[in-house]
Amino acid sequence: MTFMTATDVPIPPGQARSHTITPVILSGGTGTRLWPVSRASHPKQFWALASRRTMIGETLQRAAGEAFAPPIVVCNQDHRFLVAEQLRENGCEDGRIVLEPAGRNTAAAIAAAALLAAQDDPGTLLWIMAADASFQHPERLAEVLEKGAQVAREGYIVTFGMKPTAPETGYGYIRAGAPLHPDGGRDDAHRVARFVEKPDRLRATEMLNEGGYLWNSGMFMAPASVMLEELERHEPAVLDAVRTAMAHSQSDLTFLRLERDSFMRSPSVSIDYAVMERTERAVVIPADLGWADVGNWNSLWELGDKDACGNVVTGDVVLEQSHNCYVRSEGMLAAVAGLTDVVLVVTSDAVLAIHRDYAQDVSALVAQLKATSRPEAEIHNRCYRPWGFYEGLIQGERFQVKRIVVYPGQKLSLQKHFHRAEHWVVVSGTASVTRDDENLLLQENESVYLPLGCMHRLENPGRIPLTLIEVQSGPYLGEDDIVRFEDTYGRQ
Repeated sequence: MTFMTATDVPIPPGQARSHTITPVILSGGTGTRLWPVSRASHPKQFWALASRRTMIGETLQRAAGEAFAPPIVVCNQDHRFLVAEQLRENGCEDGRIVLEPAGRNTAAAIAAAALLAAQDDPGTLLWIMAADASFQHPERLAEVLEKGAQVAREGYIVTFGMKPTAPETGYGYIRAGAPLHPDGGRDDAHRVARFVEKPDRLRATEMLNEGGYLWNSGMFMAPASVMLEELERHEPAVLDAVRTAMAHSQSDLTFLRLERDSFMRSPSVSIDYAVMERTERAVVIPADLGWADVGNWNSLWELGDKDACGNVVTGDVVLEQSHNCYVRSEGMLAAVAGLTDVVLVVTSDAVLAIHRDYAQDVSALVAQLKATSRPEAEIHNRCYRPWGFYEGLIQGERFQVKRIVVYPGQKLSLQKHFHRAEHWVVVSGTASVTRDDENLLLQENESVYLPLGCMHRLENPGRIPLTLIEVQSGPYLGEDDIVRFEDTYGRQ
């Protein structure tokens, strides 16, 4: 992929132009529409749903190459280590991660990324995208981006409108207006006539029949300086709050942590409302990329490879006389017979069964779970940490059993507990254990007891993952019963 130099964008004297395009990846979301796999603790962009890579991994791969600067990822601070691991796995260690203290919608997130990118080069083109979109035709992306870059260099904010294939009610729409260059040239670029919020089925069908409407992909391209100018013009409260949060931000390991109080003063508005629906610089370029935002389980059925009966299956699944179903198991066997147009998703702690026509209603189920304080609404049985992960196996009165996996070279914090004792049994790998003044080296089938109140630490000094079984006992077994004295990852 090659792009022209951004000669049309003015750069202040003495400011070097470093890169042409800076990918900006928005990694937010609450993880409700693809529950029970996607949850707030581990939302959909960190799962391999539409391919063998995670969705954010696919996004990073699309934004890799000589034409691009290192990416900027804006994410929730609770997901910082998940994002860092994805950057590492996809060869993007030089990417920058901006941490939001809380979600304030896309306008604030984009403002933070634009301010950061503009510090290096105000003229760099921002290619803004969600972390969790899917493209069935990624080979067409280079041509689309080239068109977008040419228009953006003229000082416009380009949005990429996807050609609709069905009257979708889960997407917003864009009405393409007059050609941007009516006298010739790039006649596939159009002024934006209007944005349409997610319509009902009747209106979506009318727009599809009328023509001229495109799906709103939420993917944009604009010079950083232009995006900041339009935020200043149309939503100055957002830019002021984020600018102050950036000025008082702190570096935390490899992360840029935005200052909380200032950031929270930003209005919570989308970039569509803050800028795109108001600016005179909005341009839409139609694209046919097989795009989907993978917003529900039915969209994964539509994207998936189907068997002769129209079923899409993932994991340990057996089907009999079933048609047009989406069945996914994250572990145990899922057996289905005599069903049609059904979604069945099985995880270690929850099962979802729903008709495909009701896939949009999963969020309502999650809302019910939240209203009754069910932990399954937001937290996975498997919890990821920067050093690895743990998952609950058994829980009873005054005890619980967990499986803990520590990645090679990683270690947990030096800590103690006030309400529980622990017993560790090594299943595979080598464990280096600190217990008060002792240092122990444990191999497979060896164990150690950690009495209540002792200072302890677990480390994997080997080259393979360390797996152990932890048995906790005591009157209170909550994860907040941890006092950290030293932590490699800067956690409190």
